[in-house]
Amino acid sequence: MYALVEFKGKQYKAEKGALLKVDRVEAEVGSNLAIDSVLMVCGETVTVGSPYVTGVTVSAVVEAHKKDKKIIVFKYKPKKDYRRKQGHRQPYSLIRIGDIGGA
Repeated sequence: MYALVEFKGKQYKAEKGALLKVDRVEAEVGSNLAIDSVLMVCGETVTVGSPYVTGVTVSAVVEAHKKDKKIIVFKYKPKKDYRRKQGHRQPYSLIRIGDIGGA
């Protein structure tokens, strides 16, 4: 059984025990999250919401907070002596999906 959930403006496939890499969540490590923006639940029967399925929540636990690999932002204009170099590391959180309840 799995569910498609919307979390912080992005969609994820949530299965029980799966580890999801999401944008940083302002919650402490070990705290519980309840995601109620469930778009679709697939099990014995498929339930599709319009836009969300009512009465279904997905529980998750925050595992860790980390930073992604560095990307380089380089701006350059030829023949104008214009060069700008900037690095960026996107913060993210790892959440472990617990239970898909109410399905």
